Formats: sequence, C-alpha cells, structure tokens
Amino acid sequence: METAEFLQALQTEGRLLAAAAEEAGTDAKVPTCPGWQVRDLLRHTGAVHRWAAAFVAEQLTEPRPPVEPTDLDGAELVAWYRDSHRHLVGTLAGASPDVECFTFLPAPSPLAFWARRQAHETAVHRVDAESARGGSPTGVTPEFAADGIDELLRGFHARSRSRVRTPEPRVLRVRAKDTGAVWTVRLSPEPPVTTRDASGEAECELSGPAEELYLALWNRAPLTEATGDQALAALWREASAI
Repeated sequence: METAEFLQALQTEGRLLAAAAEEAGTDAKVPTCPGWQVRDLLRHTGAVHRWAAAFVAEQLTEPRPPVEPTDLDGAELVAWYRDSHRHLVGTLAGASPDVECFTFLPAPSPLAFWARRQAHETAVHRVDAESARGGSPTGVTPEFAADGIDELLRGFHARSRSRVRTPEPRVLRVRAKDTGAVWTVRLSPEPPVTTRDASGEAECELSGPAEELYLALWNRAPLTEATGDQALAALWREASAI
C-alpha cells in the first residue's frame, strides 16, 4: 500500500473512532481492552496521534513518551480527540516525503512509517471504540488487513520486547485465505523471525480471511481457524499483546 492510501485509511478510521466513542459515552467499558473505559481509549489514542505528529512536524530524531491528558472527559475529550486526529492527518499530509525523524520499525521512509503505523493504530482502536458502542465492527479491506498482519509479525514481533517465544525451535504459519498472503513465524528463545512465504513444515497454522486474522492477531477477536499444535495457538493468545 502507498502512503496516500494509509493517510486515507487514517482519516476514515479516526472519524469512525470518534463517532463510536461519542455514541458510547466516555463512561462506557471497552470489552476488547479489559480495564479500560472509552475515556482511557480516547486519551491514549489522541496522545499517540499528537506524539506521532510531533516527530514529523518537529523532525525529532530521539524518542520521547506520549503525554496523555488527565483533565479532559465527556464531550470535551471527544472534541480533543477529533482535534488530535485532524492535526495528525494534516501534519502527515503536508510533510515532505523525505522528512527525517524518529521511527521504531523498518520502513521505506519516516513518512511512510508514520502513515502506516498510525493508520493501523487507529483502525485497531476504532474496533475498541465500536466494541464499547456495541454492534458489528466496521470492515476494512483485505489488503489493509494483510498489511496490518505483516506489520505486526515482521515489525512488532521482530523486536526484542516480543514475548512470543518457545524453549525449543517451533514453526507457526499464518495464512490469509482471501489474499493468498502467507507468513512463516519461526519461534525460539529469541524474538520471532517471520518471513513472507510458506517455506518448510509448520506445526500449527492460523488461517482465515485477512480481516478476521487481523483482528484475531491483534487480540480483538477469536482466532478463526487453528490447525495442528493448539499449544502454539494458545501461546499467541497469551503472549502476543503489544
């Protein structure tokens, strides 16, 4: 997917998130994030939007933590979130393609990284807001979902902080049946190593439509289909939270 496509997704997802949060109310519990209420979701996601925008706008090259507001709630908090989202979209849309700033996953460029990361950040948290509101979640395209799976497996879980590890080498496969995308995840005492292929034998395979896998692998929905060693599927559910 291109940066412009991620920006369009980011714009759509943020608007949907705000609408669902407003409808649910900031007191509502978020079933997909146990312990959170909608106010926590809005404070977190809005702070992340402003945090990401600052790296790009100020060309910051060193990491710094996001800062969540503690004094906003209700309609004022929803409005603040909407402003945070607009600011992020505007910053990314107006940035130079060759802007240099901090990133934390491999990407073709910092701008490509932040557009992709914030599109998926917002999509996943939009699902959270819709879970608080109730009803079926809004769908995403298979291509967007497959990209989100790829970012999770080859980006987040390639980092040292991934807890998806096994004492002995094991192999997990992930297959999106509608797009044909396949990932092979090699587990060990070290961080997982994922390749975009179906090489070698796998002891467990997680499969389904890309959108269902996307939500399941981000722990927002049950795994649709797991064949083979169920202990590996259970390991993912128990240890993969970001």
